Order: sequence, then C-alpha cells, then structure tokens
Amino acid sequence: MHIKQSSLLEAPVFTSEVLAWITKNNLWNIWVPKAYNGLELSLTEGLQKLQGLAKTDGSLGWTVTLCSGANYFIGNLQPETRSEIFLSPKKSVCFGGSGGVFGTAEQQGDTYSISGEWHYATGAPYLTHFTLNAKIIADGDVVLNDDGTPLVYSFVIPKEAVSIIENRGAMGLKATATHSFQVNSAVVSSKYAFVYNTFYLPQPIFKIPFSVFADLTLWVNYLGMAEHYLEEAATILEHETLEPFYSVLLKTNQQLYKFAEHIELLTTSDTVITEAYIETIHATASASVKEISKAILNIYPLLGVKACSDQHVLNRIFRDYFTATQHHNFSGR
Repeated sequence: MHIKQSSLLEAPVFTSEVLAWITKNNLWNIWVPKAYNGLELSLTEGLQKLQGLAKTDGSLGWTVTLCSGANYFIGNLQPETRSEIFLSPKKSVCFGGSGGVFGTAEQQGDTYSISGEWHYATGAPYLTHFTLNAKIIADGDVVLNDDGTPLVYSFVIPKEAVSIIENRGAMGLKATATHSFQVNSAVVSSKYAFVYNTFYLPQPIFKIPFSVFADLTLWVNYLGMAEHYLEEAATILEHETLEPFYSVLLKTNQQLYKFAEHIELLTTSDTVITEAYIETIHATASASVKEISKAILNIYPLLGVKACSDQHVLNRIFRDYFTATQHHNFSGR
C-alpha cells in the first residue's frame, strides 16, 4: 500500500487523488466488520496500519485515524441504522465530528431537534456523516442522570444537515481540514442516537472501552510522525547523536504494542478491562508522548536552517506533530 509523496505536499485539503487512494484501500473502514464492507482489522493490525500512514504523512495518518475512529461507532449503532448507512450502494462512508458537548437535542416524540456549534471536526469536507454530542432537552428542561449530571447522547447525522464553518488556523496538520460545524434545528430520528461503550456488534474490537481505543490510536500517530522525523533527521545528523531518540521510539513501540496485545487477549477471552488498567494505559501513553516531544526538541537545534524552512519536510513534520499534541487526550487540559 503506497501513495506518491508528490501527492502529499502540504495543502489545505487532500487532492482528489489522495481521497481516491484512501477510498480504494478502504481506510475509512479499518475497524468496520467485513459484513458491512469494512476491513475488520484486529487492534494490532489497525494500529500498525495507522502508524505507517502517520509515518508517511501526518495529515494522512491523523485524518484516517480520526475518521476511521468515528466509523468505529458502527458498533454503537442499532442494526437497522448501521445497515442503512454502511450497506448503502451509493458511496464510501466516512464519519467524523466532535467529542465536545456543544449543543442540545430537544426530544419531540421519537425524534430530536438538534442545534449547536461544534468544534474541531477532522476531515470536515471529506465526511459523509457528522457525529456529535448533545444535551437532551425534554419539555424545555435539561434531562438529568441519576447523579445530577446532564444526560448526553451522541448522534450521527448526514452532511446535508450540517454547515461547515471554515475556521481552521493551526500551524500543522493542514490537510486534515479540521473545521467547526453548525446544526440548526435538524430533526433526527431517535434511531440515529447512540451511547459510547454500548455496543451491538460481537467483534472483539467493540469490547474495548472507547477511551482506551482513542488513547492507543492517537498515541500510534505520535509514534509514526516521530519515526518520520527521526528518519529525516538521520540524513543530517550522525547516528550517535540520534541514539537517545532511537531508544525513546524503541521503548514506545514496545510499550504500545504490549498494551495492544494484552487488550486483544482480554477482549477475545471476554475479560473485563478494569478502570485501573485503563488509567495505566492513559498515564503511560501521556508520559510517552511527553518523552517523544522532548526527544524531538532536543535534536531540533542541531538540524540547522533546513529544520525551520517552511518548505522542508522536517519543518512540516515538526508542525504536524506539535499540532497533534494539542489534542485534549494528551495536552493535559
């Protein structure tokens, strides 16, 4: 699976060639079962695929990760809904959206009227459907959970019900075309509502808590981008100078895939993944990303003018990597 590097030169959006290549290789559907036209990769296989894409190009890896990660919600959808969307003969399905709760869904019988403005939808112009989280309103009041917190449902809605707000302004990951989007009183059937971690498909991948799935798929992107940075840096600096960087990435690979292997073991044996283990994964991943960031910054002053030239690949990887680290999972916010 290869794509020409000339097709991935920095641009505000992917070319039609890149999008066609993603579709041809069915990369939006890495985690989707074969019965629904997906690749149905295991956790380890999928992570390896994403790592390779991120090493090729940061925007490519990040966009496929976030959008295939949204298609992962097929496991949360009711049978009728997932069949309607994923077995449609019209076109490839690409979900994406926001994890923030920035809107409301007013219950009206068996439908919801959704309104709000959501931020940071990776791949906004490439999406066929948007996913969003909204507080549930009934009879004019916010519906509360038993613990007093607002009840929140997630929804998947067609792109036609959404207005994209082109406010992308980050220094890197430009072709991810990560924009905000707005929904104004879109009436959506309750069958398009879903809840994280409530799954209706039997594959082991859907037994993974979503927070763990998110941590591992993002972490592997940082690793892939850092490997690309190291590869380019090795054309300028001696191996001895880069030895600490090699060690960091070797350690990261070992940690990440050890977790992936154990998660696969737990999910295939129907063993519960404990909260303590979930926290261990997150803490290890967070510490690892900080270690990778430090390794990049340690060699940056040694790379010369090339590393700060807008047109050099080292500069693009640098900007992509540190833009990616601002994702809320790993930014410390």
